[in-house]
Amino acid sequence: MDQAYAQEFRRQGHMFVDFMAEYYKNIDKYPVRSQVEPGYLKKRLPESAPYSPESVETILQDVQEHIVPGITHWQSPNYFAYFPATSSVAGIVGEMLSSGFNVVGLDWISSPAAVELENIVMDWLGQMLDLPKSFLFSGNGGGVIQGTTCEALLCTLTAARDRVLKKIGRENISKLVVYSSDQTHCAFQKAAQIVGIDRKNIRAIKTTKSSSYGLSAESVLSQINLDVEAELIPLFLCATVGTTAITAVDPLKPLCDVAKQFGIWVHVDAAYAGSACICPEFRHFIDGVECVDSFSFNPHKWLFTTLDCCCLWVKDPSCLLSTLSTNPQYLKNEATDQEPKEQEVGYKDWQITLCRRFRSLKLWVVIRNFGVANLRNFIRSHVGMAKLFERLVTSDKRFEVAFPRNFSLVCFRVTPSAVMDKLRTKYKNGTYDQYRQFSEEERTNEFNRELLESINVSGKVFMTHAIVGGIYVLRFAAGNSMTMESHVRAAWTVVQEHLEAF
Repeated sequence: MDQAYAQEFRRQGHMFVDFMAEYYKNIDKYPVRSQVEPGYLKKRLPESAPYSPESVETILQDVQEHIVPGITHWQSPNYFAYFPATSSVAGIVGEMLSSGFNVVGLDWISSPAAVELENIVMDWLGQMLDLPKSFLFSGNGGGVIQGTTCEALLCTLTAARDRVLKKIGRENISKLVVYSSDQTHCAFQKAAQIVGIDRKNIRAIKTTKSSSYGLSAESVLSQINLDVEAELIPLFLCATVGTTAITAVDPLKPLCDVAKQFGIWVHVDAAYAGSACICPEFRHFIDGVECVDSFSFNPHKWLFTTLDCCCLWVKDPSCLLSTLSTNPQYLKNEATDQEPKEQEVGYKDWQITLCRRFRSLKLWVVIRNFGVANLRNFIRSHVGMAKLFERLVTSDKRFEVAFPRNFSLVCFRVTPSAVMDKLRTKYKNGTYDQYRQFSEEERTNEFNRELLESINVSGKVFMTHAIVGGIYVLRFAAGNSMTMESHVRAAWTVVQEHLEAF
């Protein structure tokens, strides 16, 4: 039986690898953004599941014919939307190993290698980021691999909440207040609501152009003072390094100086930009991290590790354990009955779920297969591509870079003057007058929105947008594993061609 299983696994495995190899070989031939209409798949697939088994050959054929057309190709070299979701051969191999072993990593005894490798890899990554030793297992802290930033925020918010409620009583939960900027990812508000923070106590503090849309310590202090005067209790501050819209950076040290006065838990969300901080020249973006309570970033965004993989470090793991621990009889064993050693961490008590995948395996394979030097070089190459695109934008007087570029994201738009010229030409027979009721900024925003949609419908490239300070911008995010400078130049040509077509 085992031999038959192995033979069938080998046969199907070869078919899968060949299928995916052909997919990557031809990936740049597919429209980057899926061109299907909503509900397309229901028209193609049967209404009920097959009663008898179907061959993997038939299934893969249907994947090619029916599933692939409905995929937006995140790994395409012409994908520049949102943030990258980098993959790599090493990441996929690690994922295959993790799926193949399919261990359920509850605690040390459920799979010692899963726990101990996670200890090691999290310390490796912490050292690559030059995190203070207080965040590492080799210090008094520690790291855990979550699924996404949402989970990291939820765990740290829960820990902070319970730490305070133990002092003031759970009946006072309605007094707790949490803080972030108006550029912080919506995952923070979602997590705050889940842990029971009153919606009216979730502060999204306004940022301005003068601070490059980073969160200023002065504005946070002002809001905290108002809350304290209202007899509310400041609880948690989420600072972001590399905001979703324009990669703005919140200054950690000044924010921590304010938070310390009130005993506020400070978490740093560096989901995208954290990967860049393994490069010494970008490490300054997290200066002040030694003062925070927790820090997270996502290797599945820009460190060539497949989704999902969010790395969270905490200075005081006991805060997580005291609020997330579960110790039912059916999970007790010799390891749990004794004082756990560093390598016997019960990771089920560091996260929301009990069961967990062997995520550290794929991260370990990626770090070893690339090496720190090559990981840094790939990130530098993507930043270089963004700089190239930035130069192309600034070389065309019809366009402008709307916000400063920090990493590998360029936010740009057609200038208001170029938009007005285009509209006057388009509506030269008099119908242009209908646009006079709108402000120049409104007309500029709408023009850029239509331009972006035109570009994306073409299928040649895929970009997304942001609106910050009332300005609508196109976002060009370099960072895919297979993207080269030729793809960047081709993308810029597409942008220019579509502007000409308008």
